[in-house]
Amino acid sequence: MLTRAEYIRMSLESHLFWARIMKEHLIFMEAGFVSKDVNLIQQAKLLKNASTALLADAVNLANGVVSADSIAAQEFVTNNTLPAEEKTQQLSGIPINTSITCAEMALRGNLGFVDVPGLARAVSSLNQRGIVLSAQIAEFKRLVRDSVLSCTLFTWNFPLLLDHIRREALMYNANLIKFQRGENPHDPVMAAQLEAFWNRLMEEHALFIRNYLDPTEEELFETAQAFAARFDELTEEAEAAAAGQDQINVITQRSLDATRSIRDFKKTGTEGILMCTIKGLIAPLLADHVTREANHYIRMLTKLQAGL
Repeated sequence: MLTRAEYIRMSLESHLFWARIMKEHLIFMEAGFVSKDVNLIQQAKLLKNASTALLADAVNLANGVVSADSIAAQEFVTNNTLPAEEKTQQLSGIPINTSITCAEMALRGNLGFVDVPGLARAVSSLNQRGIVLSAQIAEFKRLVRDSVLSCTLFTWNFPLLLDHIRREALMYNANLIKFQRGENPHDPVMAAQLEAFWNRLMEEHALFIRNYLDPTEEELFETAQAFAARFDELTEEAEAAAAGQDQINVITQRSLDATRSIRDFKKTGTEGILMCTIKGLIAPLLADHVTREANHYIRMLTKLQAGL
C-alpha cells in the first residue's frame, strides 16, 4: 500500500505526464479531422479543454511536491516542448495554452514531504476527475477508430494510432483507479506486464515515425523500421516473462538500452523538424510528445530495475 506521501506525489506525477499526453492527443485528433466533421472537431476541443484544465490544476498542486528526478527526467516537458507547441500552433491554427508549459518548466522538486492541509483531499478530487475524463477520452477515441475502420469517417490519423492513443487513455484511467485504492501502478511485481505494454508503444512510435516521413527520407525510414523490429522482439520477450517462461531482469536492461536509443532518435528528429531539415507529415509537437513518452518509460524502467 502507498503511504500518504507516495499517494500524493505519484498521483501528481501521473497527472503531469498523462494529462498533457491526453491534451496533445486531442490536438492531433482535432488537426486530423476534415472540415465537414465539425461535431467531432468540437468534441475534441471540449475534451482538450478539460484535459488542459486538469493539467493546470495538477501543476498548481505539484510545485515542491513531485520528485526532483521526475522533473529531471523531462517526461513532463523537454527543452523542445515550448518551441514545438508554438510552431504547431502556428502551423495548425489550433490554440495551445503555452503558459502551462512555462509553469511546468519552473517546477521545483520536493526536498522532503510536507503534509500541507487539504492536499491529499485535493489530489483525491483530481484523481476522480481524471478517472471520469480519461474514460470519456478513451471512448471518444474508440468511436473515431471504429468509424475509420468501418469506412464511415476519414481522418489523417492512422487507425493504429487511434487505437494506440485509446490504450494510453485506458492506462491513465487504470493507474488512477489504482492510486485511489492505495496501490502502486508501477509495482515491480508487474514489471513484465508493464514492459510488454510500453515496448509495444515504442514499437508503434517507430512505425508511426516511419510512415509519416517523406518517401525521400530513406535513411530515417530504415532507422525507424529497425527500431520497430527491435521493440517487437522486446515485446514478445516481456510477454513470455509475464507468462512465467523467462526472467525479466535481462529484458529490463535490454528494454532500457533500446528506449534510450529511440529517445535520442526522437529528440534529434524533433530538433530536425523544428529546424525544417526533415521532410514529412510529423507535427513538431508530436515528435516532442513521443520523446517525452520515452523519457517516462526510461524513468519507469530505472525504478523497476532498482525494485522501487
